[in-house]
Amino acid sequence: MSSTETPTGPSTVERAFRTALYSGADSADASLDTGASLLAADPAADADLARRGEEFVAALWGRGWQPADVVRVVRRELDDTAVRLLAGLIRAQAPRDRVRGRRWRDQLAQLDELLADPPPRPDRFTHATAVLELYRLLLRLPALEPLQDHPHASGRAKASGGSGASGGSGARMLSRIRALLAKAEATGYPDEAEALSAKAQELMAKHSVDEALLDAATPAPDAPGACRIGVEAPYEQAKAVLLDAVASANHCRAVWNEPFCFSTVVGFEADLEVVELLYTSLLVQAQSAMTRAEAAQRAGGRKRTKTFRQSFLAAYAHRVGTRLAEAAGSQVTDDLLPVLASREVAVTAAADRLFPDTVSTRLRGVSDAAGWTEGARAADRAQMRSRPRLPSE
Repeated sequence: MSSTETPTGPSTVERAFRTALYSGADSADASLDTGASLLAADPAADADLARRGEEFVAALWGRGWQPADVVRVVRRELDDTAVRLLAGLIRAQAPRDRVRGRRWRDQLAQLDELLADPPPRPDRFTHATAVLELYRLLLRLPALEPLQDHPHASGRAKASGGSGASGGSGARMLSRIRALLAKAEATGYPDEAEALSAKAQELMAKHSVDEALLDAATPAPDAPGACRIGVEAPYEQAKAVLLDAVASANHCRAVWNEPFCFSTVVGFEADLEVVELLYTSLLVQAQSAMTRAEAAQRAGGRKRTKTFRQSFLAAYAHRVGTRLAEAAGSQVTDDLLPVLASREVAVTAAADRLFPDTVSTRLRGVSDAAGWTEGARAADRAQMRSRPRLPSE
C-alpha cells in the first residue's frame, strides 16, 4: 500500500502578512483590506495571529524599545483600539520575558489601566484591520539605543547596611516628595504652591546628597543607568529644554529624540527619580500658570494663543534652567566635590557611549514678548530652594 503527502501551503496568517505587511504594494489600504479579509474568514487563525504579535513585541525589546516607548508611538500614530491591542500583547508576552528592572515593571503595571473595562469587540474584519495596522507600525520601528536594565538596583542599599537615602528610607523620601509635588500642583494658591515646591526641592537635594555620601562610604557596583521620559507635542522643543535643565541640575545628561517624542536621561538611579519627579511637577505647574496668563491676555483683547504659549514655555524653561544652574553651582561644599566629580565623569562616559553623536538644538518660534514675560514670571514663582549644605566635621 502506498501513501502520498499533500504539501502544506502558507498559513492564513502568513498569507495575510505577505499581503498587508511585506508586499510593498502601492495601495496600503487595499493590501490591508485584503489581509484583513483573509483573517476575518478564518477564526482558527486567531491564536497564531496573537502569537505572532507577541513575537513582534519581543523583537522590539531586542531592538532597545521599552513598553512605555511603544505605547507612546502607537498612541500618537494610531487610535485607542490599537493602544489596547498593544497593551494586551505586551502583557501576554511578559511571563516569557527575562527578569527586568523596577522601571520596566512599573511600565507594565501602567498597562493595566489601558486594559480595564474594554469596549465590546468589533466585527472580525474591523478587528483584523486594527491588528494589521498595529503590526505594520511595530515592524517599521527602528532600533533604539539599548538602556542598561538593573533588575536588582536596590540590592546595594540593602547589602551595604547603610542608612540615609538607602533602602526603605529612600522610598519613604520619594513618597514624601511625590506627595508634596501633588499638593503643589493641586492647590489654587500660588504662595502655597511655592512653599510646597520649595520643600520638595529641598528634599530632592537631600536625597541626592545622601546617595552621593553613601557611595563615598560604600562604593556601589552599579554604573549610571538611563530612562526615557516622554516629551509630547505641542511645544515639545521648550519642554525638552526644560527637561534638559532639570537633568543638568541633578547631575544627569538628557538627549532628546524628537521623532519619537522622548528624551533619554542618563544618571544614577536616585538622581533619575528626582529628575522624573521635578520635571513632571514643573511641567504641570507651567501648564497651570500658562492657562491663567493666557486667560488674562485674552481678557485684554489679545488672541495670539499659539505664539503666546510657545514663547511662555520657552521663557519658563530658560529661566528655570538658569535658576537651577545657579543653585547647583553655588551650594556644593568642598567635601562633596570629589564624590560629585567622580559621578559626573561616570555619567558623561555612559552618555557618550549611548550617544556618540549629538547635535545642539535652538528654540524656534519664540516671538511673543508678552508670552516670554509671563513665562519668566511663572518660572520665578516656581521658587527653587538651595541645595542644603553638608554638616561640617
